[in-house]
Amino acid sequence: MDDLVKKILDHDRKIFLNDVKTRPSFKERESETKILADFTEYNPLHNGHLHCLCEAKKQVPDGIFVAVVPGPFERSGRGLPYIITRKARAQAAVSVGADVVVEGPPMGIMGSGQYSLCLACMFQILDTDHIPRGYKPSPDFDPLLERIKEGVGVAPQPYRMVDMETGQVLLQGKLHEDNYVIVSLSKSLTKIGFDFKDKFIFVPRIEGVSGTIIREAVLSGELTAAKDMLPPETIKIIENEILHGRAPLHQLRDVEGILFTVNQATSHDLKALSLIDERTREAFIEKRPFSSIDEIKICIARGFSRHHPQRVLSSLEARIDKDTLSRYIENYPSVIRILNYKNKEVLKEFKKRILHRRLEICQ
Repeated sequence: MDDLVKKILDHDRKIFLNDVKTRPSFKERESETKILADFTEYNPLHNGHLHCLCEAKKQVPDGIFVAVVPGPFERSGRGLPYIITRKARAQAAVSVGADVVVEGPPMGIMGSGQYSLCLACMFQILDTDHIPRGYKPSPDFDPLLERIKEGVGVAPQPYRMVDMETGQVLLQGKLHEDNYVIVSLSKSLTKIGFDFKDKFIFVPRIEGVSGTIIREAVLSGELTAAKDMLPPETIKIIENEILHGRAPLHQLRDVEGILFTVNQATSHDLKALSLIDERTREAFIEKRPFSSIDEIKICIARGFSRHHPQRVLSSLEARIDKDTLSRYIENYPSVIRILNYKNKEVLKEFKKRILHRRLEICQ
């Protein structure tokens, strides 16, 4: 499957660079159908994701549920490879009830603030009426949820959460990851001027789903160990991906490409890559040549996030420089790329409803 990983990266690099050169184009909407847009990695789609989807559709039964699934380079917000490709993840989403699946931003090569901003822009371009989000219930988090429901952004700062209207500190300390995503998104939506008052549909997380158990089950090929956590549709799709040699991918990287980049790139080119800081660049230059990924990871300077080393590895795979990434974000989304959809009728209604003219259907 190493060749598959290289093929994906090469293909997505071309898509990414083409999107940088493409300017978005807009139109007036021709339909009043409500849009529910949720950003979810579906890595893979489990019962918690399904619960959030179903609860949202119960509240807006006649709406179009749009799943925004990242995205080029197949790397997660933690910088790690996904278990299955985004096309397979999109197939899983439609099989359990999503109406349309569109391609989200390339999370693995961005900082968390950058991809949160891209998500906000996607929700704006989709002219989203409702944003379903799963969250971890907590009494300390309730005041933040109330402010976000009112359409007020909350800014995550080191060890505190701040009301963007009043400057009041609403919470001291860190948040659960799902809750942090909500807060970060509210900040980004505020920055771009998107009115999200009463648009969030907050769905409490269900218990009994373990990403670790699911990943181990997929890696071993014994999906029965996670059958109580995954919808039958997801299990069927993963089994098919394994059968055809397209999974599991979550432990695979383009090792050859990473080593070539670190060993052969000029100091200037290394410095230009996204997520590569000065200390890391200097360590690469000083310690090369490298013969393994582990040697490279030792040289990566500590970042704010514990996932920083994996993101740096993803940046070395993608080979996208900071300036190009900035232009990509500035125009995002230049194209709405449809990964999958329920049927032709839903697709037709979706096209009439959204503001973006540039649509592509992935084959």
